[in-house]
Amino acid sequence: MQALDARQLIDVVIIATLLEWAALAWLWQTRRRGFRPAVLMRMLVPGLCLMLAMRSVAIGAPWYWMAMLLSAAGAAHMADLKSRWHSRPDDPGGD
Repeated sequence: MQALDARQLIDVVIIATLLEWAALAWLWQTRRRGFRPAVLMRMLVPGLCLMLAMRSVAIGAPWYWMAMLLSAAGAAHMADLKSRWHSRPDDPGGD
């Protein structure tokens, strides 16, 4: 049995992540359990962007692909944090 190279391994992880999203979205649609699909998307997109950035390096894509994907991962992560951030009503400083 031949070992997977880096690109193939990243592809397996990307596919597994997409299958996870599909299964969890299905669970929400059929039983209303777990996270809403939009919430799942905000949770999974940063990791997918990071994996795609790694894949771009593994296939020898130009540097700007990695830079764009890393920027997208950071922006998606910040959007996820913003959607989850709760400040206490009695704390005007937000700390």
